[in-house]
Amino acid sequence: MATVTLEKPQQALPLFNHTPESITSETEDMLTRWRGIIDKVVAETTVENATFENTLQPILELDNILDPLSGIIAFYHNVHADAAIREASVKAEEKMSELGIELRMREDIFQRVNTIYQNRESAGLDPEARHIVEKEYKRYANAGLLLPAGPARDRFKEIQLELSTLTIEARNNANAETGGIFFTAEELDGVPKEAIDFDELEKGTGENEGKFKVGFKPNIAIPLMEHATRAETRRDYYMAKENKLNVNTPLFKKILLLRDEAARLVGYKDHASLRISEKMAETSDNVNKFLSDMLVRAGAGVKKDVAGLLKHKKADYEARGLDFDGEFWIWDYGYYERILKEKEYNVDDKAISEYFALWPTFDGMIRIFEKIFGMQFEELKEDARAKLSPTGKGNDVIWHEDVSVYAVRDEDGSFMGYLYLDMHPRDNKYSHYANFGIGPGSNINSDGRHHPFTALVCNFPKPSQGKPALLQHTDVVTLFHELGHGMHNLVSKTNYTAAHGTHVSRDFVEAPSQMLEHWCWVPHVLRSLSSHWDTKQPISDDLIEKLIKTKNINTSIFNSRQLVYSTFDMVIHGAESHEALEALDLSTEWNKRRAEIGGIKGPESAGHGLNWSEGYNNVGHYIGGYDAGYYGYMYSEVFSADMYYTAFKADPLNGEQGRRYRYTVLERGGSRPEMELLKEFLGREPNPEAFFKDLGL
Repeated sequence: MATVTLEKPQQALPLFNHTPESITSETEDMLTRWRGIIDKVVAETTVENATFENTLQPILELDNILDPLSGIIAFYHNVHADAAIREASVKAEEKMSELGIELRMREDIFQRVNTIYQNRESAGLDPEARHIVEKEYKRYANAGLLLPAGPARDRFKEIQLELSTLTIEARNNANAETGGIFFTAEELDGVPKEAIDFDELEKGTGENEGKFKVGFKPNIAIPLMEHATRAETRRDYYMAKENKLNVNTPLFKKILLLRDEAARLVGYKDHASLRISEKMAETSDNVNKFLSDMLVRAGAGVKKDVAGLLKHKKADYEARGLDFDGEFWIWDYGYYERILKEKEYNVDDKAISEYFALWPTFDGMIRIFEKIFGMQFEELKEDARAKLSPTGKGNDVIWHEDVSVYAVRDEDGSFMGYLYLDMHPRDNKYSHYANFGIGPGSNINSDGRHHPFTALVCNFPKPSQGKPALLQHTDVVTLFHELGHGMHNLVSKTNYTAAHGTHVSRDFVEAPSQMLEHWCWVPHVLRSLSSHWDTKQPISDDLIEKLIKTKNINTSIFNSRQLVYSTFDMVIHGAESHEALEALDLSTEWNKRRAEIGGIKGPESAGHGLNWSEGYNNVGHYIGGYDAGYYGYMYSEVFSADMYYTAFKADPLNGEQGRRYRYTVLERGGSRPEMELLKEFLGREPNPEAFFKDLGL
């Protein structure tokens, strides 16, 4: 990996050497300090004389100190190999969440926040402080403080505590999932050895003698569904994978009912209305209107997309002498999309991946950030980590041997923060792709600026068959996307952790990363990222041209799948009544919606009924903070496309525009309303023209 020679960073590396006992003791200390600052503020102020400076600022300054510490402790259960550490982390997060609910529902603090909110126009607050005041008031109001003291408010608090426990349990179940399905080697015919190495798989016993256990991690699931020749294998794997988290089914329904009850207690018609009231879209009606428009636009092309895939299935069956019944199934999609790209565009995803080994590709990406944002990156090997470790031990500042660490500096040499990379799958690790802003930064501290540290937690393929870890182009896009979140956290400079980096509205937070995805379709950028793992030659212009032509292949199918997730989210969080939600059959709703909106037949059309799966459990967003928020992935693409086409389309590597974007949008984090940042950067109101153009809709 390329490195830059930099001076010693200004901030020691954070420690990841906790024991279960130290997690417990540090958590108790933090709880005492958080409770103590609230008591102190109440004792030293009155409702009448409350100001931002004497009430909210002391609380926010303590958060500046404790948020990075609590971030580490809560992070462990997503990544740590030690079960005792993960269990302690879960218990700690439960306690911190319980205290957060308790403090959020304190009448004495809310009365003071209300005074500050009412006086905000005349208080001379800076933009960040004012925005925090407005958001805090809304959060207190949505936390039940507008309810009169009594049974209703008590019930609301009881619900929040139970929700905290249930959602943590459900997320932990997802991280701990290690299931799979057994296949013979023959049943896995066609799957590349680089994806599934039989020598590394668990061997079956008893009724599974002679078979291999195939897990559900993305690094296995994607190549299996794209390459397994036997339709029965793909079907059985798909059905098993869709049901891999059924342990969460009772938790899921209970969470929905509690959310709905709480929203109605505080005066909202449903949970979706409550959640969206804090976002850019503002109302569930606005969201449903947006989704309805997208359903019309995307739905029009689904039949055409399916017909194109069906043509290749027919040809494949004829070539193999198989009976073709004219049907196209959901488990056919990945397999025949791959064949379509190979036959019609001469694009072989596996061949393309040979040019995108993980670490050289990552090096190319950080060179782009160096050019457009003016950042510098230096990998810290074990000796360097030891020098920057408070204990003098390099392994104490990482949570697993797979982890890489980078020190990040600005173009003037000033220290910015640390970037962690945990790139490969392992048991009991978070099973998708995400950036965790573990340690948010802050400016207002007695010892000066606290710099951020952020982590990419991914599940890219491991090195295999004598080759390094290779990325398909979709993996390249994913890596750049998650790095975008990381850059948002690293370049952000706010006074308080509450407004740092990705602490923005959920229907905007994806926009900065989605914008960077456009770079992965620019010929000269792709060339700069590429290097054949063996020959070191860049990818050819001809291959790039063919790849770019595939950008909008099956766009309607992809967007329809996103709409399945988004509309299901709005249905389950927007029921007409509590009784209607109680009566809602989630499995039937999920599978019916997937078939009707997704436009491709599934097991429900093959005699398995509409209750064949509980696949909604696999969409972690519904439990993990994106409740009534999945629409945000499509909604924020309106902003990301507008920003890209306005500022970067003509010259994606323009350093002047890159720095303007960095300082106008990224650096300010959540310190201002997102629409204000967008209008300043664009020079006008955002519009969806570029979004629809980019999607070919």
